[in-house]
Amino acid sequence: MTRLVLCADDFALSDGVSRAIVALADAGRISATGAMTNRPHWQAWSREIAGHAARVDIGVHLTLTLGEPLGRMPLLCPSGSFPALGVVMRAALLSAGVRAEIAAETARQIDAFEQAMGRRPDFIDGHQHVHAMPGVRRPVIAELARRSVPNSATASEGAAPAPYVRDPSDSVAAIRARGVAVRKALLISGLAAGFGQAVRAAGLVTNQGFSGVSPFDPERDFNDDMGRFLLMPGRRHLVMCHPGHVDDTLRRLDPVVESRETEFAVLSEGRWSQGHHLVRFADL
Repeated sequence: MTRLVLCADDFALSDGVSRAIVALADAGRISATGAMTNRPHWQAWSREIAGHAARVDIGVHLTLTLGEPLGRMPLLCPSGSFPALGVVMRAALLSAGVRAEIAAETARQIDAFEQAMGRRPDFIDGHQHVHAMPGVRRPVIAELARRSVPNSATASEGAAPAPYVRDPSDSVAAIRARGVAVRKALLISGLAAGFGQAVRAAGLVTNQGFSGVSPFDPERDFNDDMGRFLLMPGRRHLVMCHPGHVDDTLRRLDPVVESRETEFAVLSEGRWSQGHHLVRFADL
């Protein structure tokens, strides 16, 4: 039996996405979800997902490429909205000022989680894997490492463990064996090369094994894809998914739309999970 974390990304992106993820959590069909705490839907939906904290890891889906930041970022976001991923990466590589803004926004988005949930997030990952990208990773890791050191007050109270951090890379052999969105998965893994090592060097914990990169084609057999994502799993394997119900907000904000309904239907049915066991990261 393969034990894995199945993480539904993009919680709070829209009401439809959030509603679908809560339904999957209710049914025990996921074991983690990452929240976009910069979204206006986060505050209301945080109360809905909080009741699942005993069975589902709830983390921060760091968002630097969609919507608006929680604080001023005049160098990266002069228009007030986040730019595309390529722009974020280039700016972070070239500008210490942008890196400082990213560190501050990382802190704000984690703070927004803690204010709503009253505790640390279980994990950190990133929309479009932005947290692991060249240039961006340095300020993100520095902020996470800073926050993982308990002060004397939290140490005496028995602070919760530091969040684990998603490493979106995997071996070339595993990606090719799965045969799903191979070029895309190899690109993400290549851009994230060295990220897991840097996170662990900072004293933080990562998954070991990653899959779920999808072509987002609603006509694909997603049940078959889910089976393929479990080929050659890592020792602490994490699979991402993107279920949701389509609404106007989703259509306006994100290019991944119709395939979310397909993923929701397959995950709700759960046929793919026979022989596999969904667990929280601490139970891997």
